[in-house]
Amino acid sequence: MRVLIAPDSFKGSLSALAVAQAMERGVLEVFPGAEVFKVPIADGGEGTVEALVAATSGTLRRQWVQGPLREPVEASWGILGDGQTAVIEMAAASGLPLVPRDRRDPRHTTTLGTGELVKAALDAGLTRLIIGIGGSATNDGGTGMARALGARFLDADGKELPPGGGALARLARIDLAGLDPRLRAADLLVACDVDNPLTGPRGASAIYGPQKGATPAMVAELDAALAHFAAIAAQATGRDIAGLPGAGAAGGLGAGLLFFTPARLQPGVQIVLEATGFAALARTADLVLTGEGRTDAQTAMGKAPVGVAAMAKTWGVPVVCLSGGLAEGADDVLALGIDALMSIVPQAMALEDCMARGAELTQAAAARACRLLKVGAGLKY
Repeated sequence: MRVLIAPDSFKGSLSALAVAQAMERGVLEVFPGAEVFKVPIADGGEGTVEALVAATSGTLRRQWVQGPLREPVEASWGILGDGQTAVIEMAAASGLPLVPRDRRDPRHTTTLGTGELVKAALDAGLTRLIIGIGGSATNDGGTGMARALGARFLDADGKELPPGGGALARLARIDLAGLDPRLRAADLLVACDVDNPLTGPRGASAIYGPQKGATPAMVAELDAALAHFAAIAAQATGRDIAGLPGAGAAGGLGAGLLFFTPARLQPGVQIVLEATGFAALARTADLVLTGEGRTDAQTAMGKAPVGVAAMAKTWGVPVVCLSGGLAEGADDVLALGIDALMSIVPQAMALEDCMARGAELTQAAAARACRLLKVGAGLKY
């Protein structure tokens, strides 16, 4: 029996690799002779670097960069097992958890550190980059990222603008003469799971600004500043991308990558599945176990378990999803390739206890699921 284990992380409790290891222990309790393959999965957000490095036997690197408040941050990035592909999480350099709650103001936060990670990958001789852009603290249209790679953003007097999205209202000219020429030969895949445009009612500022500390007045200010930036950037690059799906991702970092690099935006889970060689493993599997911290209506919109199931169904492989919790809309995934759902929580428990005992509960749930499958295999219809 060949079992392919491909979960996302249980955020706040277990990494995707730790979830996969716990599931493996549960499977082997019931099927001790099973051949188990672990492919930790992510969708471009937190955990993408760890999942891809673990799944491909790659290596982790650490780099000191400027965080969203321009204070030093030690960020992790990775080189995949092929030795040719870098994987970067913008959240490691420019993420919301790096900004204390009482200092959150997306008018001033910057993606500069994300650009420094891109530069580190280029300096390492890597020309294929996977960049996850979930979890940002920023609303600067990716201008900080572009600054780190040599772009200059100037006001009417020819002076450099300060970092942050608020200053873009004063943008007069973009100087791309110093933009890193290595970008022209680079292959940048951007893991992006939202379809928001850069500006407007569904844009970066209106939808995501409040969670980063923006008041209604700040949202209006930032939206206008990004619209002004988009017009100047279109003139400078010859690219009109502000209305494209995903341009508003990560405070407009999606737009910045499209304006200033040869990036391509793709659903994060598809990028991760391709990079890990998931298809080749799924083709010969008898069972796929996946999971995530919480399965609800949003899972059906393209989160990792649904991406896993869609590929497994190409070869008719059954898929069971073990989740930290099941909420309203969870059953929607049953129409998208997931054959069965199970919560890892067997009884009423405090959330803190569930998270602290995540590995234990996941192992037990995997064993329960396998026992049920063993019973089903013996039924006569």
